[in-house]
Parts: sequence; C-alpha cells; structure tokens
Amino acid sequence: MNEKRQYFHNKNAPFWAAAFIIFGLLGIATTWVKLGNFWNGYMLDIMGPAWNYILFRGLFTYYAENKWTRFFTPLCTYVLFVFISFSIEGLQYLNVYNATFDPWDLVSYVSLLTPLFIIDIFQYKSK
Repeated sequence: MNEKRQYFHNKNAPFWAAAFIIFGLLGIATTWVKLGNFWNGYMLDIMGPAWNYILFRGLFTYYAENKWTRFFTPLCTYVLFVFISFSIEGLQYLNVYNATFDPWDLVSYVSLLTPLFIIDIFQYKSK
C-alpha cells in the first residue's frame, strides 16, 4: 500500500465527510422545504451525483486498497455518474417513464460533479 497516498487521503477525509453530509442534507431538504423552482427543481440534481461520487470513491473514510478503490478511480466514477445521470434524462426525453424532460437537468448533474472530479483528480495524482 502506498503510504503517501494513504496519509494524504486520510488527512483530507474529514473535509470530504463534511461535504458528503452537507450534500446529502441539502439534497434531502428539497423534499422538506419549498424554496422555489430552482431549489425544488435542480438542487437534488446538483447534490445527488456529487454525493454519490464521494460515496463511491470512499473519499470520506480511511484509505483502503482493495478491488473497489482500484476500480472506482476518479475518471471511472465521474464517467459512470455522468452516464447514469444523462441516461435518466434521456429516458425522460424518450417518454420511457412518466417524468418531465428538462435539458437544464443535464447542466445540474455536472455543475458540482465536475468540480469535485477536478479536485479529486488533482489530489489523486499528487499522491
């Protein structure tokens, strides 16, 4: 196991944990609090993929070297969540299920996910 990577990861884990909790609470709060169209229409689309990115990358916990962490590299995780998010919106566009297609959802999905990916990739490469 790369000790430098483990040290760097563990040092930043509390900050990722705080972001994980904040994103989760903000996303869930959209169902509790009505604050207008942006809040209720896009906030969950912004927070959901970002929250899942942190979860799947394991950024909020101690570093562990295993099959999961080797598979869910920053790029793999980013591509996976962009694909899933855009697929959901594509299915809405095709009327596969009862939902409303909104092209701004595509922007919402990547608006926080992309900066998280960039921060993560710089941290990942600097280890």
